Amino acid sequence: MHDNSRTRKGGTVTADDSTPRPTSERHVPVLLERCLALMEPAIRAGIDARGTAVVVDCTLGMGGHSEALLRRFPEIHLVGLDRDLQALALAGERLAPFADRTDLVHAVYDEIGDVVEELGIGGVDAVLFDLGVSSLQLDERDRGFAYSYDAPLDMRMDTSAGQTAADVVNNYTEQDLVRIIRAWGEEKFAGRIAAAIVREREAAPFSTTGQLVEAIRSVVPAAAARTGGHPAKRTFQALRIEVNEELDVLDRAIPAAMRSLAVGGRVVVMSYHSLEDKITKRHFAAGSKSSAPVGFPVELEEHKAQFRTLTKGTEKPTEQEIHENPRAASAKLRAVERILQRR
Repeated sequence: MHDNSRTRKGGTVTADDSTPRPTSERHVPVLLERCLALMEPAIRAGIDARGTAVVVDCTLGMGGHSEALLRRFPEIHLVGLDRDLQALALAGERLAPFADRTDLVHAVYDEIGDVVEELGIGGVDAVLFDLGVSSLQLDERDRGFAYSYDAPLDMRMDTSAGQTAADVVNNYTEQDLVRIIRAWGEEKFAGRIAAAIVREREAAPFSTTGQLVEAIRSVVPAAAARTGGHPAKRTFQALRIEVNEELDVLDRAIPAAMRSLAVGGRVVVMSYHSLEDKITKRHFAAGSKSSAPVGFPVELEEHKAQFRTLTKGTEKPTEQEIHENPRAASAKLRAVERILQRR
């Protein structure tokens, strides 16, 4: 947990440097209208019952989804979480007109339960996750998330703490590099890439993304690159996941978000690769089925499902949205609603 000073009201967080373009232009929210439509019944129910509704944006980023929620629903109070201090600063500027209806919190999204408790919130009406690397992180060259230009090999979402991607590639054993590149990157050339990394780092440690890209290019067949996209894409994904412990955090965050909901509350999750989607699917499915033993004659109250799924499989963006926002292409959306609160 971060200390209690992490909570910032509205737009009091300020950016450390000038922004080349308005935040609204730098970040186009993915599947925006569908997300709002899925959350609206829960938000309306909270407003009808209490005069207000609480929405938690677990991946605040540059505030695109949050701004749309605050404009669409004047009665909501929004809690925005992000581990990235730069994102919090930019979102704070964007959401400054709504300062009296927002709490922006420096936290990782698996801390949602603690944050809600610290803020004295009894039950949440809607929770949104927009997973993966953000537009800000991809666009800021010195963060090291992108393989398309040379930059320090960092990849931390929270640049104030933790190991960097350079630490991983320079210090992990070859066996561990194979494991993470294969598991988190789903890269079939993981063995070749790990061997190349170990070989190259003996001559000089890795410090930039450009060095790593060249090492990967040297061992990935050109034919594979032509059909599978940039040869470094999957390795960069694997390193980012490892550096930020993304899948472990998500495995804790989804059930924590589900537990935070009031009856009628909804969780909406957008993921961008199969590993994220599998975790989301598993937790949603577990909460949406009866726990009664097979063949049990009567479903007792404690066996009843506490959630129901709102999406049939995964929903995907339309061709029009992908045309307007290419980063939406791999998005997969799932949602559940709490229908029962066990005492």
